Amino acid sequence: MKNHLIPKLFTKDNPILQKYNLMSENKIQVLRPFGPSVARVKMPIQLINDLNNYVKKIISDEDKLKQLDYGDKLAGNVKQEFRLEQEFIKSSGLLNFLGDSCTQWLKQSDLKDITSFKVLTSWIVRQFKNEYNPLHYHGGHISGVGYLKLPKNFGGTYQLSKKHNQNGKIALVHGAKMFNSKSMLTITPEIGDFYIFPHYLMHTVYPFVGNDEE
Repeated sequence: MKNHLIPKLFTKDNPILQKYNLMSENKIQVLRPFGPSVARVKMPIQLINDLNNYVKKIISDEDKLKQLDYGDKLAGNVKQEFRLEQEFIKSSGLLNFLGDSCTQWLKQSDLKDITSFKVLTSWIVRQFKNEYNPLHYHGGHISGVGYLKLPKNFGGTYQLSKKHNQNGKIALVHGAKMFNSKSMLTITPEIGDFYIFPHYLMHTVYPFVGNDEE
């Protein structure tokens, strides 16, 4: 059968489809039982403000910044990465936000209810021009990333003919590209977006060429 005839089989004019009403939207159900799911949730404005104010406070105190430095534990090629203090994670409401979000994610994924929830480590990544995070994964059970600040723009591509600009985006990777199964989810960050995914899910953050902070 020639390729140019194939699309005609799936038009409403096909008598076989009309006879069995196969064009009805109720006749097909798409299931995605395989592979990890990813959750996206919006952070409360107050939590975003509290986190940004906390960051300002820490980076203005050199001793505190040095004490909380976490760069030697992380994969990123960035200027600054530091841990969030456990007391702040609780008092800011971040712990409750993460616990509630993870509970809803797993519930909608038809998994068991969470009986206990603990944040092993949470940290701030301050990413600037030409910095990046290489492909990596984390420990624990669940990982996530939230966006508190973004540059005004991520800069353009060197070749204007490029159809896609990956600058500053995060990519989640799982498996290999196969028919009807993507291996990569590329996300354009927005302030307040928080993504939750299994700890083993490989991910990378591309560099950008703007002059602000991500």
